[in-house]
Amino acid sequence: MEKHNVTVVKEFILMGITTCPKLQAPLLGLFLLICLSAVLGNLGMIILTMVDSSLQTPMYFFLRHLAITDLGYSIAVGPKMLLNFIFNQNMISYYLCATQLSFFLVFIISEIFILSAMSYDRYMAICNPLLYTVIMSQRVCWLLVVIPYIYRTFVSLLVITKIFTSSFCGYNVISHFYCDSLPLLSLICSNTHEIEMIILILAAFNLLSSLLIVLMSYLLILIAIRRMNSAEGRCKAFSTCGSHVTVVIVFYGTLIFMYVQPKSSHSFDTDKMASIFYTLIYPHVESLDL
Repeated sequence: MEKHNVTVVKEFILMGITTCPKLQAPLLGLFLLICLSAVLGNLGMIILTMVDSSLQTPMYFFLRHLAITDLGYSIAVGPKMLLNFIFNQNMISYYLCATQLSFFLVFIISEIFILSAMSYDRYMAICNPLLYTVIMSQRVCWLLVVIPYIYRTFVSLLVITKIFTSSFCGYNVISHFYCDSLPLLSLICSNTHEIEMIILILAAFNLLSSLLIVLMSYLLILIAIRRMNSAEGRCKAFSTCGSHVTVVIVFYGTLIFMYVQPKSSHSFDTDKMASIFYTLIYPHVESLDL
């Protein structure tokens, strides 16, 4: 059933993380430290892997682009959230909301496929060490990054166009601390079934296709490690993959919980907590871990 009272929405109100005044100052301090740490850590990774000649390998090439994506969606979400804490003004314009969501989608989709490219890189390094430098050439590495960049732009434009060409009702309060697709859908007056299906299909495809690459790569890596005669070689192989495996489990688990579930199962408060983790805390932890 379609909703009525269609009005022209020029701005939205972000509910933010909490409405409790006593928590505003402590949370501002906490998230300011987390955001600064994530920005400095990822920026440091980008600069280091660009200037250090010993880090010009496929692994560090992918780490650099992973740091760029982490930095990207931290900047897309973090500054506006911090400003809302400082000025207690949670307004965001219609076009800024669309811009924030588009950049967030671009960087989060890139993260998914760069993580899968990194797992393939680890597979080649451990299972085919003699052919590693030949197969993982600079051209192949760029293809594994550029193709997701093009794809993510297409997906972002599709979702943004579908959402922001729809009619919004008079109620313009977003139950989140940034403009995300799911809370925005609840404000649309027209039937959202088509948009919901597009988001669900794209989210499922992105997560499951990239996760399949990760799982297949690590299955083959485990088989290769079991065949190693040297305990030192096995430990080295595990240490090479350990950080990446941890990041993959945390990141994919959170996103699957967030997006690949029916609309009826969604709780905006629970989704908000999960979003805090993968938009603010996760880039900070990852910059320290990787």
